[in-house]
Amino acid sequence: MRRPSLDIAVVSNDKSVKQRLRELLAAEKPSAITEAVWQSLLQRLAPVSESYLRDLLRQTGLPFDQPYAGVRQHTFEELEQSLRDLQAVYSNAAAAGDRERARYCRRQVIAAKDRARFLAKNARTAPGNKAQKEEMAQWMLVWLENPEVFPAWVETRKRVMAGEPEENG
Repeated sequence: MRRPSLDIAVVSNDKSVKQRLRELLAAEKPSAITEAVWQSLLQRLAPVSESYLRDLLRQTGLPFDQPYAGVRQHTFEELEQSLRDLQAVYSNAAAAGDRERARYCRRQVIAAKDRARFLAKNARTAPGNKAQKEEMAQWMLVWLENPEVFPAWVETRKRVMAGEPEENG
């Protein structure tokens, strides 16, 4: 039986997704992450998860079109803006009969809700953050139940959270 030679070196030209993304963005210089840019990057960087690609692209500071920006939930302000932006895309997609885009919006919110719930239940999450993530999950559940109602609901919810009296009307 012949032993493999130890003199053979395998050279790997594989670059990380992060490095390949940097090179693609430097070469193409997009002004924003549009649907076309998003789809192209997903295809050219495959296999890459959407969440990882989204995280890398957020670090670039480039503006992001929804629904590809996903749901930001570091603060309630970010969450509200993300959900409002997704609601607009969702409503336009539903009106245009674009069921795939509407489903994509819902999948983004479902994934974010699941992340919030995971963090709320994680033993390593600080108690204050657990409560915040539970509240955020509730916001996303309302959005999922009826995206059209979300803007009015969130305004009322913010007043309740701030300790303001509810309006009767």
